[in-house]
Amino acid sequence: MNDSLAPRAPALKPDDIAPRVLAWWDVHRRELPWRARAGEKPDPYRVWLSEILLQQTTAAAAAPYFLKFAGKWPRVEALAEAPLEEIMGAFAGLGYYSRARNLHACAQEVARRGGRFPQTEAELRALPGLGAYTAAAVAAIAFDAKAAPVDGNIARILSRLYAVEAPIGSARRQIAEAAALLTPADRAGDYAQALMDIGATICRPRNPDCPACPLQEGCAALALGEPAAFPRKNAVKAKPIRLGAAFFARRADGAILARRRPPKGLLGSTLELPGGPWRVGEPAPGVEDAPFPAAWRQAPGLVEQVFTHFTLRLTLYVAEVGGAPQQFEGAIWVALEDAASAGFSSVMLKALAHAGRFADVGKG
Repeated sequence: MNDSLAPRAPALKPDDIAPRVLAWWDVHRRELPWRARAGEKPDPYRVWLSEILLQQTTAAAAAPYFLKFAGKWPRVEALAEAPLEEIMGAFAGLGYYSRARNLHACAQEVARRGGRFPQTEAELRALPGLGAYTAAAVAAIAFDAKAAPVDGNIARILSRLYAVEAPIGSARRQIAEAAALLTPADRAGDYAQALMDIGATICRPRNPDCPACPLQEGCAALALGEPAAFPRKNAVKAKPIRLGAAFFARRADGAILARRRPPKGLLGSTLELPGGPWRVGEPAPGVEDAPFPAAWRQAPGLVEQVFTHFTLRLTLYVAEVGGAPQQFEGAIWVALEDAASAGFSSVMLKALAHAGRFADVGKG
C-alpha cells in the first residue's frame, strides 16, 4: 500500500477486512433485480447491463430501467439488434445519454463474439463504454475474478477507513492500491457487492451508521470522532449559467415538433424541442432564435437543469402551427402523451411539461 495511507492505517490487519465484510454480506445482502441469489451463478449480461445503468445513478432510480431493459431485451443479442432510437427512448430520463449509445455499441460487439462477454479486466476494458471501474465490476461480479472495482461507495469507505486527508479525486491512485490489497482471492464478486451495500446503507455520505458497520473497529475516521468529515471535499466552484430558448410548436392533432440532437456531444441522439444554441452572457436568447416564423408566445418562468459543468436556463415559446416549414430539417412529430418514451432528455421533458401547460391555458 502507498505510504501516504500508512500514518492513519486502521487497527484491523488487511487480512481481517474481507472476512468481516463477507460475514456481514452473508446476513445483510440486499436483494436487487440484477443481482444473482445466493448460490446462483451471475448472468454476465445482467451484471453488465446493471453496471451501465447504475453509472451516476442510484439503485432505486436504476431498478425500473433495468427491469424495462431486461424485459424487452432479455439477451445481449436482442439488445444488439434493437434500433438505437428504441434504446434511447427506453433510456429517457436516466441522463448521461452517451451510456445508451455505448450500451448499444457494446451489445453489438459482444453479439459478434457469439454473445459471450470476455472474462478478464483487460478484455472487458476494450469493449465500448467500459472504463476501469465497470470492467473491474463485471470481472469480479460476473466471473469472480480478483478485481477491485472502486465506485463512489467503495471510495468513501476506504477514505474513511484510512482517514485520507486528500479529496477522493486527488487520492484515486492510493485508494485503488488499497482496494486491490484488500480484495480477497476467493469471493471477490461478493466482496465488491458487499462493500457497495455497506456504502449505500451504512457508510452513507451523511449520517453514517457506524455502530452497524463490520469495519468500525478499524475505521480511522471513526477513531478521530469525525467519520462524516471524510472524504474531504474539494473547493466548490460556481457553475456558469447558460441561457437558451426552446420552441414548442403544436399541430392541430396535438403532435409536437421535435428534432434529434447530433449523436456526439451533450445529450447526444436525444430528442429536443428546436431552438438556438445555449450561450453564456448577453444577448440572452429570445424569439429571434425561433427555427421558423410563427405566432410565438412566451411562456412565463424558466426551465432550469443542472448539468455537471453548467446550469441551463431555458425560456419557452409556444405556437400552434399547421405543419413544419420545408426549410426545417429533421422534423419529427411526436404525440405529447408519448413524449416520456420517445427519447427526450430530462430537461426537454421538463420543457414539454412547462410549455404544454401554458399552451393549454392559452388555447382555452
